[in-house]
Amino acid sequence: MIKRYSLPAMERIWSAQNRLECWLEVELAACRAMYELGIIPSNDWEQISARADFNLDRVEEIEAVTKHDVIAFLTNVAEYVGAPSRWIHYGMTSSDVLDTATAMQLKQSGELILTELYRLAETLKLRAREHKKTLCMGRSHGIHAEPTSFGLKFALWFDETQRNIKRLNDAIDAVAVGQFSGAVGNYAHLPPEVELLACKYLDLEPDNISTQVIQRDRHAQFVTTLALIGTLLEKIALEIRHLQRTEVGEAEENFSKGQKGSSAMPHKRNPIISEQLCGLARVLRCNCQASLENNALWHERDISHSSVERIILPDTCILTHYMLDRATVLIENLVVYPQRMMQNVELTRGLVFSQALLLLLTNSGLSREQSYALVQESAMRCPGEARPFLEIILANPEITSALDEAEIRDIFTADRYLRNIDHIYSRCGIG
Repeated sequence: MIKRYSLPAMERIWSAQNRLECWLEVELAACRAMYELGIIPSNDWEQISARADFNLDRVEEIEAVTKHDVIAFLTNVAEYVGAPSRWIHYGMTSSDVLDTATAMQLKQSGELILTELYRLAETLKLRAREHKKTLCMGRSHGIHAEPTSFGLKFALWFDETQRNIKRLNDAIDAVAVGQFSGAVGNYAHLPPEVELLACKYLDLEPDNISTQVIQRDRHAQFVTTLALIGTLLEKIALEIRHLQRTEVGEAEENFSKGQKGSSAMPHKRNPIISEQLCGLARVLRCNCQASLENNALWHERDISHSSVERIILPDTCILTHYMLDRATVLIENLVVYPQRMMQNVELTRGLVFSQALLLLLTNSGLSREQSYALVQESAMRCPGEARPFLEIILANPEITSALDEAEIRDIFTADRYLRNIDHIYSRCGIG
């Protein structure tokens, strides 16, 4: 029987030990397939399946001499198996082992990352429900626009997380393919049936066509998907960094007992997790670029991609998994200040209701151009005169001749900005 290992933690997936465990699974899957097809005698298969093993230290010792990792691995396995080891790697090339094993590692990693994505989604959904009716200031270009629901921020991130879940499932499917097609991918020494059976044993799909390697557009899709997940986490972190600014003060990262913010200034509470996420997202994007560069290789194969992947594949998977965990903790413990949000809504003395007034004037029969000019002229006076916008409006005879006072006062309320939140939540699947 093929040795099976429980799904390891992310750091174990990319360990040297697990890498060789995957290699051994690939070799044993091929041997089992060859046995099932009558290529390997039953006695030899029984000895291979019972004895096949390796020792990482011994493999590294042999590799120091051979300067070839796969040959070193096969030499060590042969030391355990004995004479029947002649069937191990029969008709195969190194990339059959390396690429198929890498597919196993990426699939394992993708499944762990999916778990963290689902956890993030659930956390965002809970906070969206919590702050569904929490009024805050909406901003465009960093400037106060109109009031909105603070819960919509979480709902927006939840919706994008759902898209990332779909993207990652698609990327796992794309990369979870194996090959046992030989030196130039034409099955010259093994029939395609070996590949079909071996991939089935490994829970992979056989690649439709390969050269000596599985084509790297698959890996680029996977890494690009992780980079997209990183941009969502950066988006969340960037928003929190802004909200935590002293001048805004609407939300902030949890500051635990005993935590220190600055070596020089004891008052500081800095958004360190958010800043970390913004920085690490840049690394994911750089790795994405490298994965795209790996797709074009010489002829049937070169190894210019190999050295790159030994860095970017483990680093990107480990980093994405770590970032998702940190982002979820950040959202779970985010401290929210609704009272400060209301203070900020009122900061411009009612200017945020300008569009409501514009539309009301337009509905009264004025042209849009006339209405816009009247509202803008009054709005521009508000900051300099330090007077409430409503007071300036009520003192403008051109406006009061078109609207009565009750109509004007009625629009200076926040009700309209929350009236359709249920519709948005329902469409996002939050409820």
